[in-house]
Amino acid sequence: MTGDTEAARVGTYVSMTPTATYRLQLQPDFPFAAAADAVPYLAELGVSHLHLSPVLEAVPGSGHGYDVVDHGRVRAELGGERGLRLLSATARAHGLGLVLDLVPNHMAAAPRHNLPLWEVLREGPESPYARWFDIDWAAGGGKVLLPVLAGRIGEESGRFEVGARDDGAPVLRYGDLEFPLREGTAGLPLPELLDAQHYRLGWWRLARTELNYRRFFTVSDLIGLRVEHLEVFAATHDKVLGLVIEGVADGLRIDHPDGLADPAGYLERLAAATDGRWTVVEKILTGSEVLPAGWAVAGTTGYDALHRIDGLFTDPMGAADLLGRYRDFAGPPGDRGGYWTATVRRAAYRVVTHELAAETRWLTRLAVRACAGDPALHDHAPWALHTAVRELLVRVPVYRPYVTAGGPLTEIAEAALPPEAVRDAKAVFSVPEESAAVDVVRDLALGRLGDGPDHTAFCARFAQTASALHAKSVEDTAFYRYVPLISATEVGGDPGRPAVSPEEFHGFCERIARDWPATGTVLTTHDTKRSGDVRARIAVLSECPERWSSLVAQLTRATSAAAPDPQLAWQAWQSAYGCASLPVGEMAGRLEPAMLKAVREAGLFTSWTEPDPAYERAVTDFVAADPGSDAGGARTMMARFADTLAPFVRANVLGAALVHLTMPGVPDLYQGTEREYIALVDPDNRRPFARPAGGRDEKGDLTAAALRLRRERPEVFGESGTYAPLAARGPAAAHCVAFCRSGEAVTAVTRLSLRLAEEGGWGATELTLPDEGPWQDLLSPGREFTGAAVAVAELFAERPVALLVKAVRGGSADHG
Repeated sequence: MTGDTEAARVGTYVSMTPTATYRLQLQPDFPFAAAADAVPYLAELGVSHLHLSPVLEAVPGSGHGYDVVDHGRVRAELGGERGLRLLSATARAHGLGLVLDLVPNHMAAAPRHNLPLWEVLREGPESPYARWFDIDWAAGGGKVLLPVLAGRIGEESGRFEVGARDDGAPVLRYGDLEFPLREGTAGLPLPELLDAQHYRLGWWRLARTELNYRRFFTVSDLIGLRVEHLEVFAATHDKVLGLVIEGVADGLRIDHPDGLADPAGYLERLAAATDGRWTVVEKILTGSEVLPAGWAVAGTTGYDALHRIDGLFTDPMGAADLLGRYRDFAGPPGDRGGYWTATVRRAAYRVVTHELAAETRWLTRLAVRACAGDPALHDHAPWALHTAVRELLVRVPVYRPYVTAGGPLTEIAEAALPPEAVRDAKAVFSVPEESAAVDVVRDLALGRLGDGPDHTAFCARFAQTASALHAKSVEDTAFYRYVPLISATEVGGDPGRPAVSPEEFHGFCERIARDWPATGTVLTTHDTKRSGDVRARIAVLSECPERWSSLVAQLTRATSAAAPDPQLAWQAWQSAYGCASLPVGEMAGRLEPAMLKAVREAGLFTSWTEPDPAYERAVTDFVAADPGSDAGGARTMMARFADTLAPFVRANVLGAALVHLTMPGVPDLYQGTEREYIALVDPDNRRPFARPAGGRDEKGDLTAAALRLRRERPEVFGESGTYAPLAARGPAAAHCVAFCRSGEAVTAVTRLSLRLAEEGGWGATELTLPDEGPWQDLLSPGREFTGAAVAVAELFAERPVALLVKAVRGGSADHG
């Protein structure tokens, strides 16, 4: 055992289940050594574990690490394995553990750096690495399409050259890219040389329709892995599993399990290999969907909790009013953001017929082959099967079904393709008899028609494609088209029904306390479109829709540059309001990239693949001149408006933070969010971590107090802890949300504080306490409450939230 390994084992014992985690985004500008420097601060803050972004070898210069190229090495640009072990030792010496982000679904499609892919391209389907990747060799005529060329191959032929790597192996170069050459082909003339390879270099636009390897969503630079094969699982997990078993790391976050052929089987294998270490999955649950009960994990990474917390601070009536005013202002047709369900369906059709056209063609080929092997299904035409695939995919109400061909069919899996989806898909066919193809495709997708190779492949790939379609059509398209209240357009959210009642919230908490007590919870991540604090600020607009629409009308008249379309204007002004507390001079630099990403993702007037330079220039001109400007009449009006809402923003920010930190589950804090954290979509929210300068703000004090309480009282908030809603009585009872953890800690927050102020305040409203106490307010040392109930006006006299702890008899409860 090396000295570094020994160092990683010493220090304070860290429990297997975290009390709270803190996410750090590692990158070349913030390596392991920088993370180690932050350890004393984070230990003092009160978290129990550091949650690290991917640590395995990635494409050089990668700012996120999800483009893995070597699963057997810790990333050199971050400090290598020695750096990770030293970070672990430093963390343990301060009482902290490590949670690692693991990427099982894909690797970077970068042959120069990805040795397994290099060997597949060199040796073809006979390569021992061929089983690593999901490649349809038959569809490519025995070749893998690599869509990397800037133009058609005839136009690019002058950019090819044959050379040699440092080890003398011959290579084909195209600009900065390198590709292996099949043995014995290096001396061929260029046309023959290109034709002789196991791959086909093609124009990048061919990826949409011709790609024959599974990728991550629509990102052709990331190639799908087949970890369902034991040897692939072992080769891609040995390093991380070794670090976990050895004690360098304590838990795992699993990225995108929906991309896997068999998520349940994978997680079972992983749990066995880690001896059941704490593991959460980045699983997006839709609506009332629940995590499959049989999954061998502690729970999700927390987007389901994010939706409930955000919704708690959103006014349902005001959100509906805001939608009407947005329609009046922007005038969007139903499929362009005026109606949520229509927006989603239209986006799904676009994605499935354009960005995922290659994937639907692949599914059609599999369906045709599966039918060919069954005499009863011979007469289903390929076009009918293709239509059925398309129509069912756009109607899957969740991310994907969870089933394997020939395996048991659960209610959760069957609900992914409900009867109404079948009915509506059949209605598309003009000849009723031909609509029977829908039944065939549904049965194939649910694994009912057998477990032959094509049946198994179809069942897995339908689920994987459904997941990609849902993510791209909802998260990355509809969320940017439907913008009446942009705080609701967040991963895991439901913009069509953005508000969550206190009763719904309590029901959710009671369920996770019972079924998934160690699940993750979040408010901000590296993938959120807006930080929790930005969303909390924007949510206040649901309480004053008439004032917001009036302001937008005034801003429109006062602008110095016209917006290219009213929908963009509405969205940009909301974004600017959400970032109103940014320092002078930062607004345009942060807002412009976010707005450009928004219009490209929406795909209404421009897109990533078909950009409209004139429209995009109009977007940047508008943002720079008005929403992003630090001077002028529009900025002054926005600042005044923001000032009037500041007390209500404070209530939302503090309320969401306290609920997150004390509800059931394990809270994950994104870097910097212990204090006010203003960030828009990536890359804005992936800037290197910097320890906050100066003293804590009010949110920082609240965060530290709650985290330390969790760490000191794990029996209250941990897996054995209980959750009980507390009832308020009186005229403003609906504005107080409170709950008790294990009879020892009470959380109380103010909900919809602007409406509360307009209705006259708390009046005689009281909150019933679990017992007569005494109860001490951890956020206001010296304040104590006794009795069966407390006047809410008194409870919230100093701030709109309270965290009460049972006082220690004969002394005081001191939690630092």
